[in-house]
Amino acid sequence: MSHKAKALMILGTASDVGKSVIAAGLCRIFYRAGIRVAPFKAQNMSLNSYVTLDCGEIGWAQAAQAAACGIEPTVDMNPILLKPVAGLRSQVIVQGKVYGDMPSRDYYRAKWEIWQKVKESYARLAREFDLIVLEGAGGAAEINLREHDLANLRIAKLANAEVLLVGDIERGGVFASLIGTIELLKPDERRRIKGIIINKFRGDKDLLKSGLDFLERRTGIPVLGVVSYYEELRIPEEDSVALERRKREEKSFSPRTINIAVIALPHMANYTDFAELEKEPGVSLRYLTRREDLSKADVVILPGTKNTLGDLEWVWTEGWAKEILCYAKGGGKVTGICGGYQILGEEVTDPLELEDKRKKGKGLGLLPVRTRLEREKITERVAARYQLNGSNGVLEAYEIHMGRSTVGEPASPAFRIVKRFRKTVRETDGAATRDSRVWGTYLHGIFADPDFRRSWLEGLFKNKGIPHPSSSPSKGEGRSEGPSGLRDPYDAWANYLWKQLDIERIFKLAGIKNSEAL
Repeated sequence: MSHKAKALMILGTASDVGKSVIAAGLCRIFYRAGIRVAPFKAQNMSLNSYVTLDCGEIGWAQAAQAAACGIEPTVDMNPILLKPVAGLRSQVIVQGKVYGDMPSRDYYRAKWEIWQKVKESYARLAREFDLIVLEGAGGAAEINLREHDLANLRIAKLANAEVLLVGDIERGGVFASLIGTIELLKPDERRRIKGIIINKFRGDKDLLKSGLDFLERRTGIPVLGVVSYYEELRIPEEDSVALERRKREEKSFSPRTINIAVIALPHMANYTDFAELEKEPGVSLRYLTRREDLSKADVVILPGTKNTLGDLEWVWTEGWAKEILCYAKGGGKVTGICGGYQILGEEVTDPLELEDKRKKGKGLGLLPVRTRLEREKITERVAARYQLNGSNGVLEAYEIHMGRSTVGEPASPAFRIVKRFRKTVRETDGAATRDSRVWGTYLHGIFADPDFRRSWLEGLFKNKGIPHPSSSPSKGEGRSEGPSGLRDPYDAWANYLWKQLDIERIFKLAGIKNSEAL
């Protein structure tokens, strides 16, 4: 199959080695060089997703990479999205729409039909753009999955891509993992690897020289850069392994900070909702997995989930329900996003058994809301008006949910939707108690909006009686055109990568003459 576009692919020795963020940084470098560039990941497994303008659902990382390219994300940039539901089952999203819930064995049986969709999507992108930056999934040499792998060397061959292999030195054993990965590839696959990148290095690079020399002699592949650990990275990472690392780096709750407790539900989805809160000065945000005293928290958040009834049962059986209810009864502030909003209600029903065999679950009863899960998933981009702490504004957000909720008295709407899929509407969203201590919404991405985030945090700082040190920009300042309201972190990351990598050789691999890039 012939394509117009050149292709450069980023593969990794494992998950969480930095494939997504390195791809995003290179996308921004190429974009600034005037190249018409787009991202592509054939298959992504993630519970962090985003909604395109035409209401399709894709992995969050490809939306972020599209922002780095200065373009709107489309479903062709991530034609296959797998969202784990329970056990070995996943909801399979094909070109933005639900294809079905499948155990892994059934998915493998359908892979050739799905592979045709992958080829269709790539062909469309390759006709529209001059360069495609592809990202692999997991490790490039998972030999037990080779026959079924649609996301790594199979797509590299389809795109005729030159490949850069990324290894993570922070986790240890980087030379063994790089050499082992290359050795396990077939000869024709090995020939595609044209450069090696070592990521997340801490220390004196001179100490690596003997190892780098050995690596190049052993593999015959040049090392195109050693990327030092970048403390200021502001591109949210979607991998579950990255979340575990963030948990280890969390700041402790303090009397001098706003303490945000996110209940890390077993099927937590779209934790990227809180990425901008994590970076706020004066804020300590922790993801809680085991029951603990919430008395030091200034607000408790129940996030989105891919299995509301399963996580609702977990909330009750693990003792979280008691802790949250006591916290709320004592005057604590509680917020729910999407599935978390449903959990705050009185009841969730699943008569079609869309999630599992549970058909009904008792909610926490903090909001007069009843939810029924429906077969048709709502995936839309919206604009919504908020009124909070005396402020009034409109933010951009997105919806991804299968629930339909009805709100009873005496709750009021949390937001008012004014635009849906480019059409002006007058709708309500979510629910809030009269004193707004407890509220929930179906809207993802609200905390990425700098004005809403500032207003919400100002109320928390004022209530706690401590100064608000936030330096968040006003709307329009330093905003990206990517995932809803995200401040643009790509230029700083691209500048950093430019100094760390052999960009001239990477440009040549991408089929770009140096004179075109300068």
